[in-house]
Amino acid sequence: MKRTITHLADGRELIYFDRRDDADRSAIDRRTLGPRPVASEMRYDPLTEEWIAIAGHRQTRTFLPTGGTAECPLCPSSDTRSTEIPAHDYDVVVFENRFPSFSTNFGTYEEPGGLSEVRPGVGRCEVVCFTSDHDSSFSKLPDSQVELVMEAWADRTAELSQIEGVEQVFCFENRGAEIGITLAHPHGQIYAYPYVTPRTKLQLAAAGRYTKGNLFADVLAAEREAGTRVVASNELWTAFVPAAARWPFEVHVYPHRQVPDLAALTEEERAAFAPLYTSVLRAFDGLFDMVMPYISAWHQAPVRAGRELGYLHLELFSIRRAANKLKFLAGSESAMGAFVNDVLPEEAARLIRSQIDH
Repeated sequence: MKRTITHLADGRELIYFDRRDDADRSAIDRRTLGPRPVASEMRYDPLTEEWIAIAGHRQTRTFLPTGGTAECPLCPSSDTRSTEIPAHDYDVVVFENRFPSFSTNFGTYEEPGGLSEVRPGVGRCEVVCFTSDHDSSFSKLPDSQVELVMEAWADRTAELSQIEGVEQVFCFENRGAEIGITLAHPHGQIYAYPYVTPRTKLQLAAAGRYTKGNLFADVLAAEREAGTRVVASNELWTAFVPAAARWPFEVHVYPHRQVPDLAALTEEERAAFAPLYTSVLRAFDGLFDMVMPYISAWHQAPVRAGRELGYLHLELFSIRRAANKLKFLAGSESAMGAFVNDVLPEEAARLIRSQIDH
């Protein structure tokens, strides 16, 4: 793999990840861009003990351009059009988000009053372009391309973990207009948070109270033994529908070895992940013979606190519950955080398996 660092016109960092050592990455960003926005402000909610990012500059970000490749900012540049990627072609690209939720470009922040407090939204937000092919998807990537994406994820996890003030690194993909994407080009994002996220806190607290071993490892072992909800597996990974799934179609993918994050995976583990994961994604699309909207989320151990308890795993879920029905987060879920699932997890697993076997 060749890794090349360059910069965009406004100073943002861009990194090419190439399979070929002779890839020419000398192209420069010819655009004239305005100043970069200052970091968001973090406000503390004393009732939930959570930090909320206030990032008003994100209101101006690009939203669902209608011109396909002619307007897509994630497609390669051409002789007549400049995009976020200066090169005329690329394998995998990572660059700093132009409209970040977190950054190290601090402004001034006034105390909001009340019982809240404010601090800078230190961190970093990056965009990961999985392929230069605008009309592709992660499920269509060849295994070698998935491995290159994983190399990029691992590289960025290690690098972003070194930023002062960063407590957790989150790699994820949003897919589908129903999910709320703003760009259709196959891509994901990476957030380097200045705190440990609420869901990770809950999971690590449960793992800390568990006295029989490692909670994540035992969940995986129990699912593998039961087999009812396992949808795919190989020697190094298992994909299963959790017994208490929140979403109509939800799959968790675990490595068989406890590691804290993507950077700790071996070359063999990264290679084994690729065919298993893309088979699950294709099964999702096959469920209703249509593009399945989903969120794919890597759960990594925090940079510092609770790292020894963490267990890298991926949680994939869709809001589609039938061909013509979506699961909206209504009163119970949105207001109370109390989920009601419309699909029996065992039935969801059976349906997904039938598409993988098919």
